[in-house]
Amino acid sequence: MLRTVLTCVFIVVCVALIVVVLMQEGKSAGLGSIGGAAETYWGRNKGRSMEGLLVKITKVLSVLFMVLAAVLNLNVF
Repeated sequence: MLRTVLTCVFIVVCVALIVVVLMQEGKSAGLGSIGGAAETYWGRNKGRSMEGLLVKITKVLSVLFMVLAAVLNLNVF
């Protein structure tokens, strides 16, 4: 029973991780970095923007993914 619940949670975490990663913007600055366009309000306060939130969610989901994968790999259930 516990293994089934953990497997369902694992699948939900996997799908959520895929969605959050696909929602993020690319990290390449392109030609905007040549002229200094990266030093705007959004560039300096990226941690408080939607992109910063997506990065934090990605980190949490990836740690949860690894922990659940390790727990499900144990054969104690």
